[in-house]
Amino acid sequence: MTDTTSRRLALGGFAAGLAAPALLRSAAAQTAPAAPAPAQVSQAPGFYRFKVGSFTVTTVHDGFFVRPLEGFIRNAPLAEVQKVLAESFLPTDSFRIPFTVTFLDTGSRLVVFDSGNGVLPATATQGKMIQNMAAAGIDPAKVDLVVMSHFHGDHVNGLLNGAGAAAFPNAEVVVPAAEWAWWSDTGNETRSPEGQRGNFANSARRFAPYQSKIRQVAAGAEVIPGIQAVAAHGHTPGHTCYLIADGSAQAMFVADTSNRPELLARRPEFHAIFDFDAQMAEAARRKIYDQVAADRIRITGYHFPFPANGYLAKDGNGYRFVPAEWSSSV
Repeated sequence: MTDTTSRRLALGGFAAGLAAPALLRSAAAQTAPAAPAPAQVSQAPGFYRFKVGSFTVTTVHDGFFVRPLEGFIRNAPLAEVQKVLAESFLPTDSFRIPFTVTFLDTGSRLVVFDSGNGVLPATATQGKMIQNMAAAGIDPAKVDLVVMSHFHGDHVNGLLNGAGAAAFPNAEVVVPAAEWAWWSDTGNETRSPEGQRGNFANSARRFAPYQSKIRQVAAGAEVIPGIQAVAAHGHTPGHTCYLIADGSAQAMFVADTSNRPELLARRPEFHAIFDFDAQMAEAARRKIYDQVAADRIRITGYHFPFPANGYLAKDGNGYRFVPAEWSSSV
């Protein structure tokens, strides 16, 4: 046997030795049971705090909902809407809507603005407010004032707990007078967009346990010291924002003046499918956003990316959302 032949046999044996374990692993893979799917991993608790003067604001995440993008904006072609979303690195095949509820501790009152999506199956991506409230140390029984911006389901459904009783049993409920007047009169049903007619029965059910504790407020009225109602009608007939002030410090809960700011703040002329009166909603959006931009007022937004607080800067014909700097201290 030559040296060359010996080397070839040796190398061949070495290669076979390498291949054998691979073949064994392949055979084992065909007979071994499939590995279990990895468990779904939850994110960290969703709450964040900051100060407005001596007041403490806590934003609490209520999850998100994904809906088709097509048809969401009624007055622009899909390609144009996709282009705007792509510029903010957002998906262009669907639209992810976040929900964030704003709490305010004035020292004497514990206030919540709107009530979230309510109790939903554990598999739902929204309805996470109660568990995030618990993580934040907020007890629903200690909330003594619920302030509503409007009566769409994702804002009023959380008024009830899983048993159908009041989720905030010790709270007074403040509602915009114009909003209450519209949705409490079933004669307005035929004068409402078809997709919003379910709000009549739904809001009646959600407010039922609070009937003796409901207080209507007019636009511009003081809700309690430090909270003022600001008319922003259009998204619904009585849609209302709330200005929070302690001394010279201010913030505003801008509710649904826009959905995601990457879309409707940047392009305030876009008309979303959920707007009751789109032209009026656009005018309100521009008025409120001009005010908070000019006065450099910090805002919280119901559908803004969590922790849903920051500032709006005028940017051409639209507005640019600038998230507030995150801080580890309050």
